[in-house]
Amino acid sequence: MPRPITLFTGQWGDLNLETIASRMSEFGYDGLELACGANDHFDIHKVLEDDNYWPEKKAMLEKYGMNVWAVSNHCVGQCVLDKIDSRHKNIVPNYVWGDGDPEGVRERAIKESKDVARAAAKCGIKIVTGFTGSSIWPLLYSWPPADWKDIDAGFELLNELWTPIMDVYQECGVKFALEVHPTEIAFDLYSAEAALKAMNYHPAFGFNFDPSHRIWQG
Repeated sequence: MPRPITLFTGQWGDLNLETIASRMSEFGYDGLELACGANDHFDIHKVLEDDNYWPEKKAMLEKYGMNVWAVSNHCVGQCVLDKIDSRHKNIVPNYVWGDGDPEGVRERAIKESKDVARAAAKCGIKIVTGFTGSSIWPLLYSWPPADWKDIDAGFELLNELWTPIMDVYQECGVKFALEVHPTEIAFDLYSAEAALKAMNYHPAFGFNFDPSHRIWQG
């Protein structure tokens, strides 16, 4: 079949998944990219703990002709590399935010990101899309000019924090597709290349194709 057209459910987080599936079927979509944590669109903890959760949800989606090729871990993934502040409380589950201590948030985000791969694998889903966050984004459009050593350190941190996550992905047979996007470690063609090099071209680490970003992705 031609490249399937899917819809990311994160922007529809105020709706339950069956409502979205019904409407997207009417609109002619081929499937959905399920957002983890958005109104029970894809609850990784239920996937891992309840063997009936995904089969029941999958059957409902199939009723509307909706396939699932990928799930999304954008919001939690953002907290892995970002310098955590009060804004992040609004995008992650309470159990990830906890008491808001930045390093605690980061540790829980890392654990959650690994569990997303495990949940996806249990469901037979081979792709997780998402964000990495970036410790250096504020330096890239700043004055005074940033020191390149600081920029390099940001990519070294990518390797340090995301390589163990990608190792879990590889063990699970799942690939991570970073959405190249402002505020991420990779936001254009050149930074994407730098990210691949920093990750030593890890086989589980790649990029997703979002037509809305075609110019920035080169």
